[in-house]
Amino acid sequence: MQDLEPLDPSYVEEILSRPPFVSIEGVINVRDLGGYPSITYPGKSTKPGFIYRSAEVAGITNEGKEQVRRLGIKKVFDLRSDTEIKKYNSPLPIIEGVDLLHIPVFQTEDYSPEMMAKRYQLYASGKTEAFMELYSQILDHGGPAFGSILRFIRDHPGDACIIHCTAGKDRTGIMAAILLKLAGVDNAAIANDYSLTRVGREPARAKIMERLAKEPLFASNNEAALIMFTCREETMLAFLDLLDTKYGGVEEYLKNFTHLSESDIAMIRNGLLIPSQSLL
Repeated sequence: MQDLEPLDPSYVEEILSRPPFVSIEGVINVRDLGGYPSITYPGKSTKPGFIYRSAEVAGITNEGKEQVRRLGIKKVFDLRSDTEIKKYNSPLPIIEGVDLLHIPVFQTEDYSPEMMAKRYQLYASGKTEAFMELYSQILDHGGPAFGSILRFIRDHPGDACIIHCTAGKDRTGIMAAILLKLAGVDNAAIANDYSLTRVGREPARAKIMERLAKEPLFASNNEAALIMFTCREETMLAFLDLLDTKYGGVEEYLKNFTHLSESDIAMIRNGLLIPSQSLL
């Protein structure tokens, strides 16, 4: 499959050097969720330099920590499970002046070897329906974690934050989609943001494959491991449809799973958006 092949290094370097990608040394797949025009709220766009998404920050360097501070990031939200952190020996670092909060989407019992084997099999199929089953699990379990992020945005409209999981694709991708959807961003633009992980993860390709090779399912099936990390636009478009049809849309999901009120949601949306002309 063509989208499983390594990308040309010069192409990767070029894409990573410009927005929405942001450089934080020791962290991959970092990008800014700002600058996306809202189609629901004409004349407004998502606020730049406010919410960032990335892969795990465990490997951040001292220069990376300085970059985090220069970006004005005050909070780091870690969506990984305790199991992942122990398994990959990748605890949260200490970044002076920045609060790092561990808010796992899946609790330890949901990340048992048996549960993970089932999830890996779904990922390895590469089928859109399989990803929808996985993404439903994230929505069903992620309410408390997502609520913590949204309440921070509500209460700290002037403080930037970064949201991450392990690869910065699925759990982080769903949180990013929820935020962009709440801001009224077009589905195609949300799907494009999701697909950028294809480039963002490339610098860690060898590390990712090394980790997955330790899993029984992937040890002798390199293609299955690569399929797990596909991030096709059609997958995100299917997810956005699922969010509407199964969960009643983004606002109903937030009311039911994060217990935010309509006024909370309105405050969060207001914090996410700025007049488009201020981006010029």
